[in-house]
Amino acid sequence: MSKEKEHIGNGVSNRSSQNDGYLPYPKGFATASIHHGQEAELWNSMAVVAPIVMSTTFKQYGPADTKKYEYGRSGNPTREVLEDVLAKLDNATYGLAFASGLGAITAVFGMLKSGDNIIVGDDVYGGTNRLFNRVVANYNIDVTMVDLVDIRNLEKAIKPTTKLIWIETPTNPTLKVIDIKAASVIAKRNNIVLAVDNTFLTPYLQRPLDLGADLVVYSLTKYMNGHSDVIMGSISTSNQDLYEKLKFLQNAMGIVPSPFDCSQVNRSLKTLALRMQQHQRAGMEIAVYLKNHPQVEKVIHPGLECHPQHLLHKQQTSGQSGVFSFYLKGGLEQSKKFLSSLKIFTLAESLGGYESLAELPSVMTHASVPPEQRKVLGISDNLIRLSVGLEDVEDLIADLEQAFRSIK
Repeated sequence: MSKEKEHIGNGVSNRSSQNDGYLPYPKGFATASIHHGQEAELWNSMAVVAPIVMSTTFKQYGPADTKKYEYGRSGNPTREVLEDVLAKLDNATYGLAFASGLGAITAVFGMLKSGDNIIVGDDVYGGTNRLFNRVVANYNIDVTMVDLVDIRNLEKAIKPTTKLIWIETPTNPTLKVIDIKAASVIAKRNNIVLAVDNTFLTPYLQRPLDLGADLVVYSLTKYMNGHSDVIMGSISTSNQDLYEKLKFLQNAMGIVPSPFDCSQVNRSLKTLALRMQQHQRAGMEIAVYLKNHPQVEKVIHPGLECHPQHLLHKQQTSGQSGVFSFYLKGGLEQSKKFLSSLKIFTLAESLGGYESLAELPSVMTHASVPPEQRKVLGISDNLIRLSVGLEDVEDLIADLEQAFRSIK
């Protein structure tokens, strides 16, 4: 039996002993996600579930004399509950919710000014790449994209005008792992803000702030909500100065989520720990299956020993989610036929929901990335990204197997 299979056999229930070398799961995570800042005594109704306050405006005792809230864009009780628990789960002091993940990134860039430089990992979500290079760059902000797997490249890329370092780890969609601690040392030495997109892992599996990052950013649309029915983003930080700037921009830019959506995400966080354990277990099992499949060229999963940054991944995470990629033997036509043949995996963009998804980044999520850059990154027409959901693993493997048969 391979070591990967032994890891599956041990199961996540044995991870408390940490004999596999990963960081421990954060203690009290599930309890905090259910109870933090949501005691029934906080509401007049004594409701067990935090109430949804939909009002866009709030009565004032006198002109500019408010109890706490004045206008829904500036502050809302339901959003505040969510922001509070989001901060708690990341071991942060402050949390902010935004209308989308890209909305959260937009707020970060709102702190920059003309002439500033930002360093961005070369392999990031296609929408992030598009925002950096086709929007932010229009405001005379210099964008430098660098392969940050070799952390020495970060040091070399820093300019006197560098104000922000932006990384994803693992990256999307080639699952490269970046050393957050090493990046934070370089950032602090040069007085640069380090922001980490932690969407793939959530605070249950990785806590960038504990590793030295200044900001941790999420597309809550993905695992944090986990039900494919809300679009939202967030930022957590323990830096008061950064929080106050971002809080101002959240209000000034108007990039806020609705109270109902905040309630939906708050609901979903209560099962996040359980969902991530199942995503992790099923994802690893399917990765091992694909690694041994004759029609697969290569599997890219940080939990496999063959991954080039496997040891680093173990040092800074508690595991991997259900998102990973693999190279199918063949080209665009084989990829299209394979994906179109899937019956349980849904051919769709996004990730992190209860349902399993499969996509072809080269023509879907990363189509906006220039072809020459896709080639350098290895985002070829036979690279398939999976988001393993919560279905029975045996059924998912059977679905993949019948799809493989369709291209024989």
